[in-house]
Amino acid sequence: MSGTHGFILPITRLKIYTMLGNMNGKNHINQTARELKKPIIQIKKKKMPLIKNIKVGNLTKILGNLVICFLVIIISDVKSDNNLISQNTDIKILDKISSKNELIKLNIGEEIIYKDIAIKSMKCSNSEFDDNPEIKAYIQVRDLTKNDNDKVFIFNGWMFSSSPSIAPFDHPVYDIWLVGCY
Repeated sequence: MSGTHGFILPITRLKIYTMLGNMNGKNHINQTARELKKPIIQIKKKKMPLIKNIKVGNLTKILGNLVICFLVIIISDVKSDNNLISQNTDIKILDKISSKNELIKLNIGEEIIYKDIAIKSMKCSNSEFDDNPEIKAYIQVRDLTKNDNDKVFIFNGWMFSSSPSIAPFDHPVYDIWLVGCY
């Protein structure tokens, strides 16, 4: 029997210790609940004035916009240097009836009469962005055989040397294309 009492005794001691541990745990829970029931005291903090921060933010925006405007102006000046506005325009005219072509030099703003058509170059410029510079000119062409209205152009627009099909000149007798500006 003493062997069984010796075996049971440690088990009862273990139960007592666990019950004390649970009691301590319940006390801890009760103490935490009491603390939570106490009224919470809130401290009112002064709000920081945001005016200074807003002013700095607006100043940053203004300075950023000024920098962007400055860069746009510098870039546009560089691009305008690349667009070389010329005073003379070279065009070739093909007479479809005789199959002969002729190179004609036009001064900007002056009208030249070539057989039955009047040709006037209003503006001409070179843009040298790469190895093949783009040449463009604003040209007006009138047909002189039609006397009913002098002010009607058979062509009035931009011509491009690299791709004349963008704004083609359509005439039954003549064909015109842009060669160069200088």
